[in-house]
Amino acid sequence: MGFHDFTATLNDGTEQPLSAYRGRAVLVVNVASKCGFTPQYKGLQALYERLHPRGLDILAFPCDQFGHQEPGTDAEIATFCEKNFGVTFPLFQKIEVNGKGAHPLYQWLKAEKGGVLGSAIKWNFSKFLVDPQGRVVDRFAPTTKPEALAEKIEAILPA
Repeated sequence: MGFHDFTATLNDGTEQPLSAYRGRAVLVVNVASKCGFTPQYKGLQALYERLHPRGLDILAFPCDQFGHQEPGTDAEIATFCEKNFGVTFPLFQKIEVNGKGAHPLYQWLKAEKGGVLGSAIKWNFSKFLVDPQGRVVDRFAPTTKPEALAEKIEAILPA
């Protein structure tokens, strides 16, 4: 099982096979609207605008498992992201990233890159970088700002 074998549900209810991102670098981020890291949406959008034409996709997965910081509905989350940060990268339906109810994609991501602190996602805005072949190449803490990832992302963009 690899990244491209999963399916996730977009914010509007559409099932999205992740095979649609084959051949592209992907940054997977669990997000929240009422978190101290929420301003990272701005940096994520800037990365997306700069690197999307060269082969980067950013997939945002809202999650309410950390301090109840994503209490809104999928529609409210989409409106918040568009209005406050001009987000144009894909937003998915709210999911769980830890525990028995964790989305299968996140179960796999954590198994692939447990990180120095263990496999559990510690907070909102944890990031996984997936290469164009669907391999997890790195994992970044919530404190890692999106702009700090540009060099690592550029190194794996398709030629």
